[in-house]
Amino acid sequence: MTFRSISPEAFEWTTRPHDEGEPARHVAEISEAVGLVNTRANTWRYEPGAKGRRHRHADQEETFVVLRGTLTMYLGEPPTRVEVATGGVVNVPAMTPLQTVNHGSEDLIVFAYGYPPDDGAEVLDSAV
Repeated sequence: MTFRSISPEAFEWTTRPHDEGEPARHVAEISEAVGLVNTRANTWRYEPGAKGRRHRHADQEETFVVLRGTLTMYLGEPPTRVEVATGGVVNVPAMTPLQTVNHGSEDLIVFAYGYPPDDGAEVLDSAV
């Protein structure tokens, strides 16, 4: 059996597009680094005040594990605000609108994985 491991020190962080003056989100894409075939995974770092785009995946369910900080999610239609503290987990079924936000005062770190892997999502109007 072949396995792969990656330490947080080896993550390659990419800053996601954001408006000037807006807090940034950064992603460490780890699917390829650890050899995932049937799932997709990323570690996200949100600066205080950063927010993701509201979106939904047609086929992919996503699970979020909060490693540091408090994740605020806006889920469903109409959006329901859900707070997920450090150590908490939330699973979002396919076709569920979602938006992730860091309303806290420290960086938020979240591990996110999905199945089946897909490379796209429908972008929706922001909930916040």
